[in-house]
Amino acid sequence: MFTLLVLLICAASSVSAQGVAAGPRLNNNQLYKFSYTTEVLVNRARGSKEGSAGYGISSDVDISLVWRDPGNDDDQLIQLAISNVRIEPASRRSQKKNVLHGSTTESVLGETKLAALTKPFLVHLRNGKTKAFYSYRAEPATIRNLKRGLASLMQLQFNTGKVIENDVSGRCTVEYKAVKGQVTRTKILETCKTPETGFTTHSQVLGVRKKSSSVTTFTLEDGFIRSVSAEETHSLAVNARRCAAAKVISRQSLTLVGVEAGPLEVPGKDVAGVVQSVDPKLAALGIIGEKVKSRCKGCPSLFEHWQALQKQLEPASLSKATAPRSFLDLIQSIRKASKDEILKVLKSARKTSLPQVVDAVTSSQTVASLDAMLEFLNFTDAKGLVLQERFLYACGFASHPNEKMLKALLDISKGKIGSTDIKESVVIIMGALVHKLCQKGGCSLPTVEQVKKLILEGPDSTQAESEVQMYLLALKNSMLPEAVPIFTKYAESEVGAYSTIALTALQRYDASLMTEEVKQTVNRVYHQNRRIYEKNVRAAAADVILSSNPSYTEVKNLLLSIGNLPHEMNKYMLSKIQDILRFQLPASKVIKQAMKDMISHNYDRFSKVGSSSAYSGFMAQSADVTSTYSLDILYSGSGILRRSNMNIYGASKDAMLHGLQVAIEAQGLESLIAATPDEGEGDLESFAGMSALLFDVQLRPVTFFKGYSDLMSKMFSMTGEPMNVVKGLILLTDHSEVIQLQSGLKASAEFQGGLAIDISGGMEISLWYRESKTSVNNRGALVVTGNVTVDMDFMRAGVEVSFETEASLDFITTVQFSEYPFLVCMQMDKTTFPVSEYLTKYESLSSGKSVESRKSKKMLVPGSEFPLHQENSNMCKKVFDSSW
Repeated sequence: MFTLLVLLICAASSVSAQGVAAGPRLNNNQLYKFSYTTEVLVNRARGSKEGSAGYGISSDVDISLVWRDPGNDDDQLIQLAISNVRIEPASRRSQKKNVLHGSTTESVLGETKLAALTKPFLVHLRNGKTKAFYSYRAEPATIRNLKRGLASLMQLQFNTGKVIENDVSGRCTVEYKAVKGQVTRTKILETCKTPETGFTTHSQVLGVRKKSSSVTTFTLEDGFIRSVSAEETHSLAVNARRCAAAKVISRQSLTLVGVEAGPLEVPGKDVAGVVQSVDPKLAALGIIGEKVKSRCKGCPSLFEHWQALQKQLEPASLSKATAPRSFLDLIQSIRKASKDEILKVLKSARKTSLPQVVDAVTSSQTVASLDAMLEFLNFTDAKGLVLQERFLYACGFASHPNEKMLKALLDISKGKIGSTDIKESVVIIMGALVHKLCQKGGCSLPTVEQVKKLILEGPDSTQAESEVQMYLLALKNSMLPEAVPIFTKYAESEVGAYSTIALTALQRYDASLMTEEVKQTVNRVYHQNRRIYEKNVRAAAADVILSSNPSYTEVKNLLLSIGNLPHEMNKYMLSKIQDILRFQLPASKVIKQAMKDMISHNYDRFSKVGSSSAYSGFMAQSADVTSTYSLDILYSGSGILRRSNMNIYGASKDAMLHGLQVAIEAQGLESLIAATPDEGEGDLESFAGMSALLFDVQLRPVTFFKGYSDLMSKMFSMTGEPMNVVKGLILLTDHSEVIQLQSGLKASAEFQGGLAIDISGGMEISLWYRESKTSVNNRGALVVTGNVTVDMDFMRAGVEVSFETEASLDFITTVQFSEYPFLVCMQMDKTTFPVSEYLTKYESLSSGKSVESRKSKKMLVPGSEFPLHQENSNMCKKVFDSSW
């Protein structure tokens, strides 16, 4: 059997060698003359060729046979020679807009590059596939890549099938479809492996979507190429706003114009010997496109760039779009700078703008930028808290963190840290980095394993309440499946803060990880089967139950509990159930089934009064992204806020992003108004604080006051000014890649989104007016830019699409507790804000000559007060009437 198989293979090889051609064959003593053009266009996604930036290169190409293996007609060494090179605009344009007007090919390319391009090169073909590319090492890489682009058009097979082959684009899966006289080659670009790798944002909602296609059509005549037509398209768009999109189109055309008498075949036994006899300086360089180092002539240094931008990064400018735009520009410069250059900027920055520089340097995520930050910051100095925390938060929001960044934080945590707050932030942010690295498949990295061990064992390794909370928050950020049993254990803790963190963490996990054991524990907490819990803990348990595919029995038991809870919790749970039904959340179906039972759904149970509430609504709906908000307010029976929770989510396709969560908690304040605490809350220490989760990253909570003496001192010194929770510049979107085009040209794509944000919150209590007010203020400016550039040293063409906006969102809760039921008014307002879109196209020559065109569109989005339930509207009228 084995002998028969060998004979069949040999027979097939013989047929290929001497009979049916596997690929195009050149005849000896003939010169094939072709005309060749390649063009590249860059534009917005829906732009036409006429409005595109770009250029075309056309030439004559002579192809001849140098050598053929006597034993295999499909084993050929061919020579390609480019001549009569012309560089032209990609489309017709006026002299004023034509950067090439008045230029010659030699003046654009330069004498050296033109000579290199027109120097003949060799390609080794076997069975239609490129086995080797021979050219000169002294040539510029851009010229060699152009030659590779031409050589890639000589690679084809005559039979239908899917294969893996190498060409200038990389190592790619290619599908051939052959019909009479024509072969179509479709390159599956997603499979191409190249030496140049980029990076992208881990979040799909904030990320960039790319669509690519590459189709080459060969027309054949008598077994040889008559013409080749190739088109390759790459389109990139920001997921959250698809109009912020750009594309690059590359086309190639090779047409046979005639056949003449050509050179004789070179004698030789093998390819290597023949190549040496043709020109000893020829070297096998590989067909895959090589990296090209871009050189910026006349570009400012990082320090010069910083001096031009620093005014836009002062605190007073952070609410304007110029701040994130300058932030993104600075990041681009930092990514090209050395450690010493970065340190020079850090050391020279003014005290007011230095925190913003720290944001930019850390967000750059290069080896040099991280080394510079670690040398600049002194974590043993408690006075440097602001800069240290800005560094840590920027690490937490990192778009593509690596193991080195996590290792740096781990080393910091092991060393001496001057501030307890910073020590907590270091560990909490390490949890966020573990989550991002695990998302990229790096869960088994040595440093990740060390940090996982640290935070998984952390809660049980200490008795200090603040440290236990620190480790639980780190685990909440990590989203490790191994942490679910730990959260399940701490959900039943006697310390309310532990229970709240554990339950809110469980709510972030996929419902598939909510095992029967987890569900039983959470239900025990809500129903207080083993001990009495605080209201906010029970409310958090209810949220977990309702968001984890609850069973009919679980929902029925929740409904039956309404009426037997403390007054305000009755109202909260009732409002929660009604919100799920109104907003058609996943649990609504099983709730409807349970409500068919009149025992669990009746007037007595569903007519409970109170001021607590839960409400969800849409902030924005579009084809790109849907943004929703939810507001949950829970009061104590005395009318003082117990918990306020505001959430904002963004959804795009099947991806979800928890954009913002601001939770304000208060306890033990009943003594201020001589009220009786609710069940299980009589011994609670006076406390108020705020916790924020931003873009899926839990930040260190902020304490307004803790303890009765602290409360009284804060009350008498209270100014009404909100306390800052997070302030700074965040790199939201970060996508960078080099696109190797089949023509040999390279396109670089850079998409970045920067956000300047200021979140603050406050709590005021007036005993005289028996009124309390809590506020959450959000200010922000967002800029997203997308830049696609084709840079060939001698000529550059590109397009930039961008949009920007400035907005504010305020959430204010006013409570008047002079009588019961007390009056509660919730307001969630957004101001009128501008949205601007920009389109810039540019072309330039190495000589410095350039052409640029700009377009912009601006609009105003009217402000509004987001709707809440009708009961709230009625209450607000009473509050403001009584205030008046």
